[in-house]
Amino acid sequence: MLAAALNETVVGAIDGRRRKKGQSGNPGGRSPKSLPALLADALDETVVVTIDGRRRTITKREAIVTQMVDKSASADLRATKMLIDMMKDVEHKAGDAAPPPEPRRLAAADKEVVQQFVARLRRQILHEIEEAKAAEPPG
Repeated sequence: MLAAALNETVVGAIDGRRRKKGQSGNPGGRSPKSLPALLADALDETVVVTIDGRRRTITKREAIVTQMVDKSASADLRATKMLIDMMKDVEHKAGDAAPPPEPRRLAAADKEVVQQFVARLRRQILHEIEEAKAAEPPG
């Protein structure tokens, strides 16, 4: 009697385990999400961080970018390279969607400083040329 009941309820043992009749070998089924979807979900989870003494809730994605920028700013060359590569990738994917910002116009005081600087450089260059000519032997 036990053998008859066992034969009815158990089907083969392909993977070394016994399953009931009609039960799949993969009861959980295939994961419904792809790796990129799983990664995006994980990066969109929130974490609580303390920034400037205040607790804030941000996504893991924001936390990673903030840490990378902070490490780059503190002269971590590896983080700087990763950040630059990331920026290039983002710019490449964005294409020419956003033109570069218009350069800021100089105020009158700034223009005056630049003009004085250029004039001083010109005087210095002319002075160095005259010194070089005076140092040359006649001939």
